Amino acid sequence: MRATLRWAHSDLRTHRGEALFLVVATAGIVASLLLATALFGYATNPWQRVFTQARGAHVWIHTGPTAAASGLAGLDGVEDVAGPFPVSVTTLTSRGARASVELRGTVREPAVGRPLLTTGRWLDPAVPDGVVLDSRLARTLVAQPGDTLALPGTGELTVLGVADSAEPRYRPGDRPGVVWALPSAVPSPSGQVIGLRLTDPGDTDYTVQRAVTVLGAGAVSEVSTWQQARAEAQGDNRLLGQVLGLFGLGALVAAGLAVHGAISTRIRGHLRDISVLKAIGFTPGQVVRIFLVQHFAYALLGAAAAAALVQALGSRIPGRLGDAVGVWQGLPAHAVALLAVPVGVVLFIGATTGLAAWRAGRVPPVPVPRTAAPAGGRLSGVARRALGLRVPPALVLGWHRAFPLRPRSLATVARLTLPLLLIVVALSAWTTIDHFRSSPEETGLPTALTARADTGLSDVGARRLLERDPQVAAAYPGVEMAALVPGQTATIALRGLGTRADPYPFTLAEGRAAHGRDEAVAGQGLLDLLDVEVGDWVRMTVGDQPQILHIVGRSIEPENGGRVISTSLDTLRENDPEVAPTLYQLRLRPGADPYAVAGRLTLAGEGHLDVQAVPNPADGLSPLRGVVVGVIAVLALIGLIELLTAIGGTVRDGERDLLALKAIGLSPRQITAITMTATGCTALAAALVGTVLGTPLAHWLIDAQGRSNGMGAGIAHGPSPTLLLLFGAAAVLGATALAAVPATRAARRRLADTLSAVT
Repeated sequence: MRATLRWAHSDLRTHRGEALFLVVATAGIVASLLLATALFGYATNPWQRVFTQARGAHVWIHTGPTAAASGLAGLDGVEDVAGPFPVSVTTLTSRGARASVELRGTVREPAVGRPLLTTGRWLDPAVPDGVVLDSRLARTLVAQPGDTLALPGTGELTVLGVADSAEPRYRPGDRPGVVWALPSAVPSPSGQVIGLRLTDPGDTDYTVQRAVTVLGAGAVSEVSTWQQARAEAQGDNRLLGQVLGLFGLGALVAAGLAVHGAISTRIRGHLRDISVLKAIGFTPGQVVRIFLVQHFAYALLGAAAAAALVQALGSRIPGRLGDAVGVWQGLPAHAVALLAVPVGVVLFIGATTGLAAWRAGRVPPVPVPRTAAPAGGRLSGVARRALGLRVPPALVLGWHRAFPLRPRSLATVARLTLPLLLIVVALSAWTTIDHFRSSPEETGLPTALTARADTGLSDVGARRLLERDPQVAAAYPGVEMAALVPGQTATIALRGLGTRADPYPFTLAEGRAAHGRDEAVAGQGLLDLLDVEVGDWVRMTVGDQPQILHIVGRSIEPENGGRVISTSLDTLRENDPEVAPTLYQLRLRPGADPYAVAGRLTLAGEGHLDVQAVPNPADGLSPLRGVVVGVIAVLALIGLIELLTAIGGTVRDGERDLLALKAIGLSPRQITAITMTATGCTALAAALVGTVLGTPLAHWLIDAQGRSNGMGAGIAHGPSPTLLLLFGAAAVLGATALAAVPATRAARRRLADTLSAVT
């Protein structure tokens, strides 16, 4: 044991930098995986907690005011119901902010889908105009208990409380926010809503189908399920978790391969020392144990440091990551994950270490003399012709040393390729986020503002007012309504935007634009929901009015999970002449400030116009930039470890050629250039392979994520050729510069030392 510790201590002193890099790389990998675990828990748990405590309804059904919704309580599989509640859709204003809301009348706090009060108190009959706001709606209106909200006309409501809800969340311009009020405060109910809590959540689609059949398709205006609410609540947090997890696992594999290569190279350089250890009595198992325990300790130190840092400082990270860690630390499974992730990483690195260290145990006790053949083998015909053409010997011999057509050289290139490939993928993710922000019209957001006019402003007057602004390039009239899909198990968004004379500029990823009658384009989420493709016909129901459309293209739809089908306003009017525009999508001129334009239009509308900026998915992906930077740093560190290993192997393999090179007249500077060229060629090959493989892999991964969230493929954008060229040049120049010092030392060794090294 004493000899083992002395060997480990001596090796640590010799390779301090490599040991430090291994510890830091392991810490970065463990931290990435722990943060990914935290984000996954943060994405799911808040909604799940609210749903459980509130006894949330698995299905919410909106019907007409005369539908016999109370009869749904008798359906098989329905455990309990919430309501039916009378509802009225209206608009509330507070401190200049305006929001579409659903006033929901209730006498007492419901037992199913119960709002969980965060501040204030529940409804009080002594305050007939008192209301309780959904927390997301309250943030939009900047409202709190005691504030007064203005209704259209002269009505006013008083905020009594703010509550969390497990229902589908409020989205400006898409889904109204829920406001609980006494029935007397709900003027002229336009419908009713009922929530169904099921005995088996897996039967949601079947129960919805039966409920719509009982009520009649014409009586149902909208259906929402707990799966939709959960997916919306998870939002971008799940994406961040997936990105962190993917890169964390990739970095773990790259680190394992780097450790394996480092140990293998070190063993080749210490064959004589290992033979001496065996000669003095070390067993093969003890030799293996030396390397295994040493690198296991490095991994354990890095993993423990990462776990301690995440536990102590993770909740202090600014933004969403810090919030995620804070919530995750309060979950019951937090302690298990905090232990399991570091242990898993340490065991994986230990396994790769064991495979490499096993070779050390097979080294014979008597040193085997090295072969006298050159390390790179005979010069190829191309190399000899290059020397005949007076190409500098350093370049020719360096290229020959880098690629002697041996499995060891190919393995070195492969190990270095993996972190570089993952860096290319990370750069592609960064570029895609930037493209969302800089070119929203190419990612499903051709318009920047959405305007809604009330009854005091006619269609002609609204369009004239909107197009009067000098920075508004076009105003597309439109309407959006909820439609039931075939089978009546879910609600989708049916949109009529633009006219045939002035078509809406949809962002198409497949097929063509909708020009003719009954033609439409659809999002990936809708295609997946209905299991249809471009070219199919689909039938849906709006109230009791059927609508049959021919899908001629797939559009990129960042809203509503891609469960959107869009056609022209003319097509909807042909089926129902009473359809009138309820919104206007505004395309602005280049360089226009959306918020400044929205402010001017709202002021010009004199209270009859509500203008909101179109949400950009890039706004929710801002934390991903920091994730990408951290991932690139960890991967660069792993690549640095592999480069140091490759340089050490190149220097050792060149020792046997040193005498011959000096004998033919090469100077120490030329010999140094050979090693630097060999290292640069290895890095160049890895950068080329990483770029060639990483670019299509990044496109596939990003588009697969787009398909999974309903936005659809076609959103991926790789780094520019200039950036990839700079990346490759930085890798090659950095590797060459890193090899300069050890190559210079090796080239200036004394002849006696060189002779002893090759015997």
